[in-house]
Amino acid sequence: MHELSIAHSLVEIAEEAAAKAGVTRVTAVHLRLGVLSGVVRDALLFGFDVAAAGTRLEGARLEIEDVPLQAYCAQCGAVVVLPNPQRFRCPQCDAPCGRIVTGQEIELTALEYEENAPEVTAS
Repeated sequence: MHELSIAHSLVEIAEEAAAKAGVTRVTAVHLRLGVLSGVVRDALLFGFDVAAAGTRLEGARLEIEDVPLQAYCAQCGAVVVLPNPQRFRCPQCDAPCGRIVTGQEIELTALEYEENAPEVTAS
C-alpha cells in the first residue's frame, strides 16, 4: 500500500509548512489528486489518519479534489477532457492525444488551521 507512504509525505510537508507559519493545529489538508496518479482514494484517506497520529495534523480532514484527465489534441488545437483514461483519443475528432495536461497530480494545495490562542503571561 504505497498510499501510506504518500500519506506520510503529505503529513511531513504539511508539518513543515505549519511549523514555519507558527501553526499549532491543522484542521484540514487540501489535495488535488489526478485520475492517473495511481493512488487509491480510500486507502490514502485511511493512511492519512494513521500518518497524522501524534502530529499537529491529528484529527485533520483530508479534502481531496479529483482532477480529470485532460490532454492536448493537436488536431483540434485544444485541451480536451478524456472520459476514458484507457483511451487517449480526442472525444471530438477521435485523433490520438499524446500530451497529458492534467490528471497525474498529487498536489497539496492548502492547509486550514485554528488560530493560535495568544500566550498568557503571569502578572
